[in-house]
Amino acid sequence: MRIMAIDYGDARTGVAFSDLTGSIVGRTTVIHERNTERLLAALTALIEQEQPGLLVMGFPRNMDGSEGPRAALYRAFAARLEEAAGMPVTLWDERRTTVDAHRILSAQNYHGKKRKNTVDAVAAALILEGYLRSL
Repeated sequence: MRIMAIDYGDARTGVAFSDLTGSIVGRTTVIHERNTERLLAALTALIEQEQPGLLVMGFPRNMDGSEGPRAALYRAFAARLEEAAGMPVTLWDERRTTVDAHRILSAQNYHGKKRKNTVDAVAAALILEGYLRSL
């Protein structure tokens, strides 16, 4: 079963897909969209194209495990995505994914605009890796 992971953001949303066996991260992409309706449309188009069996979305938590200040926004977006996609969205702790994504990209000599355009896809891949490890 293919799994789709989402790193939801205000301007860029990273997306990562597992392979068909749901065991490793396959391809990634970034959707550059600020408008929520257009973002939902882009995500549902990807869902129709890729046919994932499960949706996982990063969820902001504080380092102590409590819900972060953006938690309500993420819950509301996940609910809208569930309705648009017709399938449930699993919320997954995304603590440190963006920090780790920046660290990984720095180690690979990605800087400036090149990093800015890639970091959300790497964060989505890290969300997916974390979820796959938990299985």
